Amino acid sequence: MKRLLGLAIFAMMMTYGFAARAEETEFDPAKVSESLKAIFQFGSTETKKALNANTVTVISGTIGGTYVQFGADLASVLDDGNKLRVLTIVGRGSVQSVADILFLQGVDLGIVRADTLDYLEKKGFAKDIKKQFTYVTKLYNEEVHVIASKSVRNLRDLDGKTISVDLPNGGTFVTALTVFERLGMKPKVVYIEQRIAMEKLKAGEIDAVIVCGGKPYKSVSSFKDDRFHLVTVNYEKPLQGDYLPATLTAKDYPNLISDQEQVDTIAVPAVLAAYNWAPNSDRYRKVALFVDNFFTKFPAFQKPPFHPKWKEVSLSAPLQDWQRFPAAKQWLDSHGIEPVARVRFDEFLKQNAPATGKLPSDSEKEALFKQFQAWEAEQNARAQVRPAPKQR
Repeated sequence: MKRLLGLAIFAMMMTYGFAARAEETEFDPAKVSESLKAIFQFGSTETKKALNANTVTVISGTIGGTYVQFGADLASVLDDGNKLRVLTIVGRGSVQSVADILFLQGVDLGIVRADTLDYLEKKGFAKDIKKQFTYVTKLYNEEVHVIASKSVRNLRDLDGKTISVDLPNGGTFVTALTVFERLGMKPKVVYIEQRIAMEKLKAGEIDAVIVCGGKPYKSVSSFKDDRFHLVTVNYEKPLQGDYLPATLTAKDYPNLISDQEQVDTIAVPAVLAAYNWAPNSDRYRKVALFVDNFFTKFPAFQKPPFHPKWKEVSLSAPLQDWQRFPAAKQWLDSHGIEPVARVRFDEFLKQNAPATGKLPSDSEKEALFKQFQAWEAEQNARAQVRPAPKQR
């Protein structure tokens, strides 16, 4: 018994000794982790109140897509633990995100495609849906990628063919069906998840796969088969009301575009949207807190290692037929930030007006402005990645 007691005392002394040495040599996470401090300082009830008071939830997109990467970037820069907690959720695409923002408890913001709300309303799925939404900012342009056999040179060549447009809870099918309708095309549409659709394309079971997402899009970048390429989508007049001209290059997709070649296509804006919360509500307050932090720290997103599509984002860019979240508009106004692209475009039109002095009609002007926006976004993105001049 005495021997056992002695061994126990010795073990305790050894344990305390190791603990003391560990305390001296190991780093204490509680000294820097706001989460640990919250748990151990506030206790369960106070912790619950503190975490919920400033937590904003953002619904993003599917794994491998641009939305989910943008959501991760937002959380990385803005989430500081206590003052603002940004909780991003992997979503199921633009259509599902619209439903989640409207109906899912706890979802404050989401990334959706600009043409989704119009589609839902025009098809009779919703009425006055835009009144229920506001936008914080237009994000980037999502390019339409059409992958097909090299014998297919243009989207119109696929009329009557079998085309996969992804699953019906995403946004690709909305854009694809809208484009087909505008161009008078009647392909056989199938709803297949992108990775499976790519395999069916290789096996000859379908004729093309359409993917709508910010370049470089992961599933398109990883597609390798010399029999296929990216197909041209011309910026035809029926598409100019809702879409922008865009280009894809070998730099974007070396597996699908040959060197020095570029493929013309169209793009649709992605939007950071919010429910139209009442200004005196707690949900409005939290989104306003998010906006203040997001806009203040915005320059950080346009630098590595964040997604290159951030370089296209202009916080003040207008979005036709959408209402800006009031706190976002107030922030831009108070900081004197105007949609300078529109100002530059109007000046450009005046300076380059024909000798008659006749300016384009409103519809022509809007189509030209969309082209100007797309060109400027591309130029800004290229300027951001150019190496800085060497100092002498």
